[in-house]
Amino acid sequence: MKSFSLFSLTGRKAIVSGGTRGLGYAMAEGLMEAGAETVIFGTNSRVFEVAEDFNRRGFVCHGVIVDLADRDDRERRFFDALTLLGRKIDILVNSAGMQRRHPSEEFPMSDWDQVLEVNLTAPFHLCQMAGREMLKAGYGKIINLSSMNGFFGGSTIPAYAASKGGINQMTKTLCNDWAGRGITVNAIAPGYMETEMNAALMDPENPRNAEITKRIPARRWGRPEDLKGICVFLASEASAYVNGAIIPVDGGYLAKS
Repeated sequence: MKSFSLFSLTGRKAIVSGGTRGLGYAMAEGLMEAGAETVIFGTNSRVFEVAEDFNRRGFVCHGVIVDLADRDDRERRFFDALTLLGRKIDILVNSAGMQRRHPSEEFPMSDWDQVLEVNLTAPFHLCQMAGREMLKAGYGKIINLSSMNGFFGGSTIPAYAASKGGINQMTKTLCNDWAGRGITVNAIAPGYMETEMNAALMDPENPRNAEITKRIPARRWGRPEDLKGICVFLASEASAYVNGAIIPVDGGYLAKS
């Protein structure tokens, strides 16, 4: 009898935006460890170095430079990635994102536009393009990256919080539209993670660091590798009946009263 693993991604084809560092890097690595051939999107030539490093380790990885704030470039590079994958896509992970901080009454509209374009419009556009290909095949796994700020508002980050709230509702809507046609669409909501975006909060001299850590029942911040398991789960057959979910990976942060 042929062996079968619910979590195997052998033969699957994936695209991961923001795959050169942080959470995106870890999730791309997890997909490749499970057997998926993967294209990683990055903003500069470093994406080729990262892809080559993965290939040296025995994985199958391609790097593509994409300006996610440019709608024409997004479309061109998506189809470049599709070509690299042999015109097939089974998995899309929307991990790329950006942050801008200003008091809400002073928040520049130019920053608002850029954050919403990269964090919400770009994921929708990639979901739409990938979804068309997946609908043809009758199969697909889409994983979006939300945030704790998708559940509650932050401070001085109105655009970021709005974008992550939008990711949650977009994920549910795409589930409603596509679940009956073979596609699962879910989101991961990371808690406070040890990434470049949180460098200021991670500073032990910042009083918010102790405040945040105290609220986390796990008593530590998350690490990028903490997203590997949930990403592989949502990309595999193990999650065949999980759809439209926003799954916190936060060490219990949301459960704390």
